[in-house]
Amino acid sequence: MAQRPLRILFLTFYYRPDLCAGSFRATPLANELARVVPAGSSIDVITTQPNRYQSFDAGCDAVQHEHGISIYRIPLPRHQSGMVDQSKAFGVYAKGVLARVAQREYDLVFATSSRLMTAALGAWVARRKRAKLYLDIRDIFVDTIGEVLPPSVAWLVKPVFSATERFAVSAADRVNLVSAGFADYFRGRYPTQRFSFYTNGVDDEFVASASDIVASVEQQTQPSVRVLYAGNLGDGQGLHSIVPALAQRLAPRVSFQIVGDGGRKRDLEAELARRGVSNVELSAPMNRSELLAAYRRADVLFVHLNNLDAFKKVLPSKVFEYAALGKPVWAGVAGFAAEFVRTEIANAAVFPPCDVEAAIRAFDSLRLADTPRPGFIAKYARTNINSAMANEIIAVGAAAS
Repeated sequence: MAQRPLRILFLTFYYRPDLCAGSFRATPLANELARVVPAGSSIDVITTQPNRYQSFDAGCDAVQHEHGISIYRIPLPRHQSGMVDQSKAFGVYAKGVLARVAQREYDLVFATSSRLMTAALGAWVARRKRAKLYLDIRDIFVDTIGEVLPPSVAWLVKPVFSATERFAVSAADRVNLVSAGFADYFRGRYPTQRFSFYTNGVDDEFVASASDIVASVEQQTQPSVRVLYAGNLGDGQGLHSIVPALAQRLAPRVSFQIVGDGGRKRDLEAELARRGVSNVELSAPMNRSELLAAYRRADVLFVHLNNLDAFKKVLPSKVFEYAALGKPVWAGVAGFAAEFVRTEIANAAVFPPCDVEAAIRAFDSLRLADTPRPGFIAKYARTNINSAMANEIIAVGAAAS
């Protein structure tokens, strides 16, 4: 029997061409949903104009129709990475979403969320529309906010966000957790909820690039090893706490290129200047094709999370593209991410976050050569992950109330 058409609302704060993990996750998933939905279905994506980095401007039409998807982009005021600015920006987004959906009906609301509020917005809309709700949770915001804010502020706001989390998760018909490291936290608080674990994965661009990788011999005679980090420069990554000292210690045999932007970029710049470090190059965010070229030029790929208990549960999306490209991976991570890198990625070295001495020992243990990882790519191809996840989303929407 043919499935009935579904009216799907897809909420994501970030969407292509924004340069961030949320965009890279949401865009191909929406496209896969459009491919497998029952005939006659509709998908409305409500997102924002690209805004992840002020230094990367890629304006888009307010309304687009492509691949069976209607994309509605809400313009935001210019904002920085601070909580107040981000809260104002989300308020504009939420207001725009509510206005856009006011006269429309949906069978299913899907919301992908790292800072919790998009999940809460999805729960609110689903309740008003009497629609099914599927949440995709990319971070434990309540955990994180309790560590990154001053204790006096965290004490005030954490109960509010805990209540918001409870409202959103309890309202969902299904919740996906992007990291299996989140399982204990969420199952302990919501024992009756049904959870899935569709992680991030290797995007098609990186799968294609991986086919060109061949095993290489370790290069012992290089004048300088080129280390690349690409991504956000915020509290969560803590690069300002380790890169300046690390670069100073490893000069001149190692040079760093840091690609990205974020709330701690100025602190990173200031610490590099204070130490007189000259072997670190800071580059603005790049689009995917430029970034792939930078990856190919690098000898080692660097990833780092700050030394906070909340980050012991996360799995950075960056490790998937790093691993696919066959470069040595140098990872300052702990907890679930550390175990994942050790067990899943060949020629990778892990060290405790913010520990310069351990980082140097880990670096020295790397084999400076390209290592194809076809097994990893086959296991974590985002195409396969999205196919399974899209079918589960549709099953939730099609289930009888």
